Amino acid sequence: MENSEVARVFYEIADYLELQGVPFKPKAYRRAAANIEGLDGSIEDFLKKGELNEIPGIGEAIAEKIRELIETGKLEYLDKLRAELPKGLLDLLEIPEVGPKTAMILYKELGIKSVDDLKAAIFDHKLQGIKGFGPKTEEKILQGIRIVESRAGRSLLNDAYQTAAQVLSYLQEKHPGQMMSIAGSLRRMKETIGDIDILVASEEPGKIMDSFVSIKGADEIIAKGDTKSSIRLKNGIQVDIRVVSRESYGAALQYFTGSKEHNVELRKLAISKGMKISEYGLFERKTEKKLTGDDEKEIYRMLDLQFIPPELREARGEMDAAANYRLPELVAYDDLKGDLHCHSEWSDASGTIEDLRDKAEELNYEYVAVTDHSQSLKIAAGLSEERLADQVKNIRTLREQQERPWVFAGSEVDILKDGRLDYPKDVLRELDFAVISVHSRFKMDEKEMTKRIVTAMSNEKAKILAHPTGRIIGQRTSYEFDFEKVAEAAKSNGIAFEINSFPERLDLNDINVRKAIDYGSTIAINSDAHDPSQLEYTRFGIATARRGWARRSDILNALPLDELMKRFGLK
Repeated sequence: MENSEVARVFYEIADYLELQGVPFKPKAYRRAAANIEGLDGSIEDFLKKGELNEIPGIGEAIAEKIRELIETGKLEYLDKLRAELPKGLLDLLEIPEVGPKTAMILYKELGIKSVDDLKAAIFDHKLQGIKGFGPKTEEKILQGIRIVESRAGRSLLNDAYQTAAQVLSYLQEKHPGQMMSIAGSLRRMKETIGDIDILVASEEPGKIMDSFVSIKGADEIIAKGDTKSSIRLKNGIQVDIRVVSRESYGAALQYFTGSKEHNVELRKLAISKGMKISEYGLFERKTEKKLTGDDEKEIYRMLDLQFIPPELREARGEMDAAANYRLPELVAYDDLKGDLHCHSEWSDASGTIEDLRDKAEELNYEYVAVTDHSQSLKIAAGLSEERLADQVKNIRTLREQQERPWVFAGSEVDILKDGRLDYPKDVLRELDFAVISVHSRFKMDEKEMTKRIVTAMSNEKAKILAHPTGRIIGQRTSYEFDFEKVAEAAKSNGIAFEINSFPERLDLNDINVRKAIDYGSTIAINSDAHDPSQLEYTRFGIATARRGWARRSDILNALPLDELMKRFGLK
């Protein structure tokens, strides 16, 4: 059984317990699920070696459930929970504005058991008959349903990336030496993915197809052909594979990577130069002579274009820039020197400060920052002034050991409704720096929210604006603020906009990254890790930065430690 399958079971248990109003346990199950997802090895191997209890958050009770699930393929405890409440109620929890308490009220008062039931009840204005529910409630919930529907059939980038990596690894093991790659929107690293596209160069496509449809985790064979097949995996993701000849691999990789709009522009350019382009190669239009096809970079070169990285192939001006050799040298996936937004077990995360440092060392970072939540965010076990002082003292003691990476003593400090920060100045002065963020009152109007954020930026300890728009993909839209005014304040106060790399956020998104850079702002690419393994999420933040045309010089935490400390006024 895959780690992700076990994790999904525990997430489902947490949801059911939350619906029933059970305290504490949902958080424990979610923590266990997150830690199982982040394991380096297989959960089955941990079971075989008797090492389940070594996984953070896995006690005897949960370990026994893991054993039962892996050995029998089912879990009696989950079956019991499913029998007590309709499964459709879990779908309601995906809707913004619908929490466990609201879902249970809707179920008990109106018998609503699914999203379709809820939509019908809203259209009939039945919710207005419940105390505390009115027209505005119905409107907000309906907007939430539309958000959920818009993401139907799509996966978050990290889920698709992890799945694709597993498929590629399996195929490479079965067919060593064959050229193969991810293609499509996943290669462009879009924030959500429909289907995963895999491209393979082989003269034995039949063998590739046989291996592909036999992959562990396949739930349905949608189609199997000579050179193209599709399967649906147990996690619900569809994977499509194409096999081409070695001579056409480069052309096919280009063709099946670029967005529709990018490829249309490329075709028009080829025609203007007396050529034509397809997944089989680049050809002279009149003679049909094949000019190239095996090398993707050669396709662009023969069209007199600078090579366009996959992340930029969205028809957003990259063709003109490439024609004039003005594409930026994008930030590379190994350019970060550290992570400036991480959480520890001091607040709502798993892992000690030492664990964060060890993971940062594994990633060859020069530094890592501990930035646990501030005191007003009680739901995330925000640190009181006293506990923050203890944590800062702990970090400074740790630094005396002269070990690397360097650990910054920071905090993710809430921006209160009037723009004040959640700690007084004398407490903030003890920090190396503060990451500031909005965690409440998302419905403020644009003028108020803009003033709130700009006011917070005037604090001398504030260095990074975390998840700047507040959006959560498929769950919550951005709050309203004047981006230009905030960008001007960020620039004048030396504050970086964050790309929060947590897969559900990726905030700033690629469009806003480019906008921020155009305004002269600096970008910080952080993980917002709530488990040490999640420091690796920065790959997706870097991808977002690349999609936003960011260079290494635009990235705050691409600076080496000495330069960053000067930037923060610590030297």
